[in-house]
This record gives sequence, structure tokens and C-alpha cells, in this order.
Amino acid sequence: MRLLLDTHVLLWWLAEPERLPDEVVEAIRDTDNQVFLSTASVWEMAIKSSLGKLDLGTSLPALVSDVTAKQKFEELPIAHPHAVLVAEFPQHHRDPFDRILVAQAIVEGLTLVTADQAVMQYDADLWRV
Repeated sequence: MRLLLDTHVLLWWLAEPERLPDEVVEAIRDTDNQVFLSTASVWEMAIKSSLGKLDLGTSLPALVSDVTAKQKFEELPIAHPHAVLVAEFPQHHRDPFDRILVAQAIVEGLTLVTADQAVMQYDADLWRV
């Protein structure tokens, strides 16, 4: 399984894993699965933490290092095909970070793990938490 975690799911995984269903926790822990960290999520956390809207409990570089080096999540850069696909989306969701995550999931053939009801309106492979 190839999973892309929505930013809030990533934050729950790191700080409040009890908020996630057991099946999701098991899937993230399963080393046979690939778990991706999108540049969009890092960018979103950077903006929200710099505005004082998000307390990461650590520095963003330390968080990213932990997730990529220790937890073996794979970096998922934003590429042109991701950005181009967003232009074709209906306006179910206005959040640009969520829209690019949906596009990345579609283009890369990933399952987007999310609790966001608006995201669930898109035609992507989604795992509702």
C-alpha cells in the first residue's frame, strides 16, 4: 500500500496517534507499505507555525528529519503534473494545500488518508479516518 497522509493525519500520527483508527496506525507502521510526506504538508506546517496557528512541539526541520530519516516516510515533491491537475478540480475545497494533496494522490497513485469531509468529495483513492 502507498499512503499519503493529509497534514492533520500526519500531526495526529506524531502527537496523538490514538485519534487514528487502529487499521491506519497498523498500515503506517507496516514496513511493507510506503508512506509519503508531501512538500505541501511541510509548507502548510511552516506557514501555520510561523503565524502562531500551529504548535509543532519541535522545530519544523527536526520534525521533517524525524519523519523522513527515522520513520522512513518518503519525500513527495510538488511537480508540474500535480499543479496542472488542480486546475481541473471542481471547487469542493478551497484550501490549496488539500487540493494539491488530492492531485498528488491521483497523479502518483497513492491513497490519501484524511478526515477532511471536503477532500472526500474528490475522485481520488481515499482512506477516511
